[in-house]
Amino acid sequence: MLGYIWQCFYSSCLRFWLKWFLRLVTGRCELQRICARCKAGALRTAQIGEDHTVFVFDQVLRAALSLKEIGLDEHLHVFKICACCGYYKGLTAVLNLRQCLLQINAYNELFEAVEEVRKQVFDSENKEHENMQHLWDLLMPSVKLESRITKQWGNIGFQGDDPKTDFRGMGMLGLTNLLFFSENLGINLTEMAYMLIFAPVFLLIIIRYLAYEFDKFWLEEEPESIMEFNRYREKFHDKVKGQLQMPEVTLIMTVDQEK
Repeated sequence: MLGYIWQCFYSSCLRFWLKWFLRLVTGRCELQRICARCKAGALRTAQIGEDHTVFVFDQVLRAALSLKEIGLDEHLHVFKICACCGYYKGLTAVLNLRQCLLQINAYNELFEAVEEVRKQVFDSENKEHENMQHLWDLLMPSVKLESRITKQWGNIGFQGDDPKTDFRGMGMLGLTNLLFFSENLGINLTEMAYMLIFAPVFLLIIIRYLAYEFDKFWLEEEPESIMEFNRYREKFHDKVKGQLQMPEVTLIMTVDQEK
């Protein structure tokens, strides 16, 4: 209860006067203070993205977030932002803010694109969605698929006779993921990566990293049977989320050539 009262008091009154005092003492607005205390990277971009100044100057900042890199430069929105909040005091300050805005915009575009694919319900009657035969040919090139609905799907990991039931949670994103891995290099890892982009960090998780690291994690843990998959999946998920809590983390996939 006391925490709730403090939060209401801080957000409605104290926060405004505290930031006014800091600006008076330092001669810098909040955006400028963030860029000064945080080096370039995820931490700076995340703090600017969470900055309530965005809502104060929403007409300018939100317009900048809707532009690509070329449009951002052509329309000089960043310079207008700096003029509005008294931020512009040199080219370095402008470039720092510009880079953060581009990163935030790129993250929003990534989220929207992934969500759009995920919301597309798999439809076996839609020819554009019916890539299951192609998936089968990639994974089982020497075995002919008897029909679209068949128990053969269990041979490559599907739970029922009709694989479309396995795509209910992730929609076309699940099928797209399976095709990508079959052609170039699972649905569970796609779902994991999808959930991670909701986290309050501005990092792009590469599914190939998850696939390789989960395989290595699985072998290291030595589970007794495949029936323990869900428990080890959650354990691996917690491990990755813990790494993402560290602002300076760098996830590097080192492939063991001997294997």
